[in-house]
Amino acid sequence: MVDYVEVNGALIAYRITGPKDAPLFITLHGGRGFGDHRSDFRAYQPLSDEFRVLSFDYRGHGQSSPTKPYTFDQIVDDVESIRRHFSSEDEGAIICGGSFGGFLAQHYAIKYPDKVRYLILRGTAPSYHQEEDAIKILEQRIHKAPSFSVEMLRDKVFGRFESDLEFRLVHLAMSPLYSEKFDANAALKSCLENVYNAESHNDLYSDQEKYFDYRQDLPKVTAKTLVVVGKNDWICPPEHSEFIASRIPKAELFVVENANHAVHLEKNKEVLAKIREFLRR
Repeated sequence: MVDYVEVNGALIAYRITGPKDAPLFITLHGGRGFGDHRSDFRAYQPLSDEFRVLSFDYRGHGQSSPTKPYTFDQIVDDVESIRRHFSSEDEGAIICGGSFGGFLAQHYAIKYPDKVRYLILRGTAPSYHQEEDAIKILEQRIHKAPSFSVEMLRDKVFGRFESDLEFRLVHLAMSPLYSEKFDANAALKSCLENVYNAESHNDLYSDQEKYFDYRQDLPKVTAKTLVVVGKNDWICPPEHSEFIASRIPKAELFVVENANHAVHLEKNKEVLAKIREFLRR
């Protein structure tokens, strides 16, 4: 069961677990317009023996209210308001973002550098240029998703959807690409349970938002940083994680063999062990 908190005019659905006096570990989920907190909370909940694990749905996502505007900067400001709500003004948080959540985590670490104790980035990229490489990889792996196409990726996933239903159908078609061992029944169940908000997606892929680029600002990140990526990640290829790790001062790169974009789910024990080791230093 989720709880709700009002943040900057939006009603935000969240779950939190762990000791009240433990460091705050905030997860930022992937999926522009369709992601929610559930998979991240499931993946990182085991860390609640040492940390307060907080996962939430962005505005216009999951069970949170469809309150506009849907922009990177607004969501990042929501993250900061949520951090202040669950911790003291001066207490920094551990920020853990994957995929789209990784874009936001970088944005947050650049905008609020003194509020990030540790930064964990999973399967993400420093700029929109990742889309070009994802299209190239899809051309090589299209046999894995016979109901999907390059045009759907370029014009829909990286563009605009005409309806929530079209969004749902395209996401189901591309699901086989996300993990090394595809479970069709689980993918169908997930797509039926997900909330798909085409308006949220489209706003976050508008010309004002689509062309994000943090490459020049990464050296400004002051938090201790761990960059995690599956070696076979197709939509945020490993070279983008390598670039991030090379630009953030003293960042550590952790490439996981035999894992794809959902590395935190496919190799959960391995990833959590690495995170624990990183945070205990």
